[in-house]
Amino acid sequence: MTSVQSGSFWQHSQSYLDDEILIKKLLLSHDPDRRRLNSEMLLSAVENIVFHATASEELVSDKPVNANFKSNISNIELIESPEPLMHTIYKIAHEMLCKSPGKEDLHTRTMASFDLLGSHRWGAKAALALAAFAINYGEFSLLMQLRPHIPLAVSIANFKQIPSNMSMLKPQVKALRSLSKTMVDLTKCIIEFEALPLVHVGPDMEDLAVMKPKIYVTAYWIIRSTLVCSSQIKSLMAMKPEQVHAKHFKLNNSANFSYFSRYSNITIAAWELLSLDNRLSSIYSHLRPQVDAFRRQTEAKMHQKLLSLFKKSHIDNQNVLQMLFALKDDLPLKDCSTQEKLGVSALKSKVVLLLISKPDLLPFEQLFFLVNQTYDHPHNDKIEGSYAIIWVPISFYEAWTDAEQKLFDFISNSMPCYLVRQPWSLNSAVVNFMKQEWNYGGEAILVVLDSEGMTTNLNGLDMVFIWGSKAYPFSLSRENELWDGEQWKMQLITNEIHPILTQWVEEGRNICIYGSENLDWIREFNAKMKDIKDAGMQHEMIYVGKNNPGEHTKEILSIMNREIHSNLLSFTKIQLFWLRLESMRRSKSRLGNNASTDNVVAQISALLDNNNDNGWAVYGKGLSTDIVRVEGDEIFRCLNLFRQWGENVGRLEFIDALRTVLEPPLVDGPCNHTQVVPYSEGLVQGNMVCQNCKLLMKKFTIYE
Repeated sequence: MTSVQSGSFWQHSQSYLDDEILIKKLLLSHDPDRRRLNSEMLLSAVENIVFHATASEELVSDKPVNANFKSNISNIELIESPEPLMHTIYKIAHEMLCKSPGKEDLHTRTMASFDLLGSHRWGAKAALALAAFAINYGEFSLLMQLRPHIPLAVSIANFKQIPSNMSMLKPQVKALRSLSKTMVDLTKCIIEFEALPLVHVGPDMEDLAVMKPKIYVTAYWIIRSTLVCSSQIKSLMAMKPEQVHAKHFKLNNSANFSYFSRYSNITIAAWELLSLDNRLSSIYSHLRPQVDAFRRQTEAKMHQKLLSLFKKSHIDNQNVLQMLFALKDDLPLKDCSTQEKLGVSALKSKVVLLLISKPDLLPFEQLFFLVNQTYDHPHNDKIEGSYAIIWVPISFYEAWTDAEQKLFDFISNSMPCYLVRQPWSLNSAVVNFMKQEWNYGGEAILVVLDSEGMTTNLNGLDMVFIWGSKAYPFSLSRENELWDGEQWKMQLITNEIHPILTQWVEEGRNICIYGSENLDWIREFNAKMKDIKDAGMQHEMIYVGKNNPGEHTKEILSIMNREIHSNLLSFTKIQLFWLRLESMRRSKSRLGNNASTDNVVAQISALLDNNNDNGWAVYGKGLSTDIVRVEGDEIFRCLNLFRQWGENVGRLEFIDALRTVLEPPLVDGPCNHTQVVPYSEGLVQGNMVCQNCKLLMKKFTIYE
């Protein structure tokens, strides 16, 4: 790590000896235990108060203000603490406002605050002190802003004897605002530095030894400044009206001299705040770039460590999951079904599926199908407990917005899986690793880690959509294996879309899946298929609209339900039908297959890319691989010749009889085509159509 040079403030603002003595005293009071405060969220709540308090002392908006997600104190955790968070804050606030005997001077009171905060880390000390100050500052500013507009505020201000005209105090109030913002910015530096995973990347100990004392001294000046600010707010609220009402003064009598003295006190108070602001601004100007330098170097080392970690073999997945999620928190996960906080040890020996997405997760139909294909899948009972899904939301922006956090909070209470409890606290190096090495670019992916923490699939989402829990352990090799056993048949097209449809396939029924958004075509097609059914040729009709179904598809479904009184699939199920086909094509494409070399890809693409307003239909039977796809006017030409091909249904299967019309013979005259088919159960009773002449083949048995 490049050496971090000390800035001029550290060299000249105080003597080296004074700093040494101060640091020793600070370290004597510093005795952190296992309690952990989410300092970042607490500071955000403070910043929210400071922002609204400093917006204007006169302007009050009529628009309702939406509370910042992070400003909700109930969302801020203080783990393993013997007292609630607000109890701690109130104790500090009391210390700020009440001067105990023997603690009158500012330094003694500052050190007393450090004694009170001894169990916390440095960033938490500063954040808690700022929170205590923000309560006093916020209450004061709120009364100042509301008093011109709300009678209740007037009554409270009068009761507290707050002067009605504060114009003379503007320099002091302005200085107070500026100092408040500087304290918040400096506290961010401390929290960011402490959040760096230095212990995991092996920092330069010499640089660290230089940096730590600066953090201690910075925390001292922040807390000292909060005491000054709180004292001045207390003094402002205790001022008598005559102290702020006069506008002119002369020095020709003792009364006017007394006024001049009071006016000077206000100026001195403003100067004290400005002096502190200058001191803290100087510290910030040197500390900020140094913290940034540590962050950049730490991120670079973290990235290399993650790369190395995923190349090594491990006895389990704990080291990998620790580096990804548990750098700041021993309980980084939550089981949404029980709301229980979990450590990464809960995932030991399991296949872990990392669902990485934006905070809005997935569209409703995809989320519904994901749950249906995993937790609600019939096969899941056989492998339950062998794998776990963890939702890892990543902000679309550089920092999480309030809207994203509220959305995450809402979704997280209804998910059946595990999730990262505070995804905004994920280490930036981990987020960048997911983007760069796992190719996360905003679209949801499902990265699969085996029980030893190795990456076995960079996106198993399509596998889950196609096969559900049968895809376990969701590796790339398993994906290849599943496709090796698949053929283009009705089972593949319709699997798990609807339980009744699955049952029809298993029973070997004739099924017709059709699509169009031309209502006249749909009516005519259904009428002709009804005639065929009335003639005794049983089949099931399934309408699926077209790819990317929308409002027009919903309207058609509504009309079909009124006129035909039958449609198995709802609009959501139709969306899932097309989602599976898209997943199949993506999955095949990732494995190097395309429409010119793979029949399944060709058939899928023909359906997905079909823009024919005259519709299409796919006919198949049960588990058979014999499927016929017909498009446009060809369908009606075929159905109009029903009497011709319908005669063959008694001797042939429904699909074979239909094929005799769709595919004309390839030969004229007698056909001598022979085909040897290995024996299989049920073949003795079956028939086969010649691929050349399209006629029923004679059957002979050969014994070897």
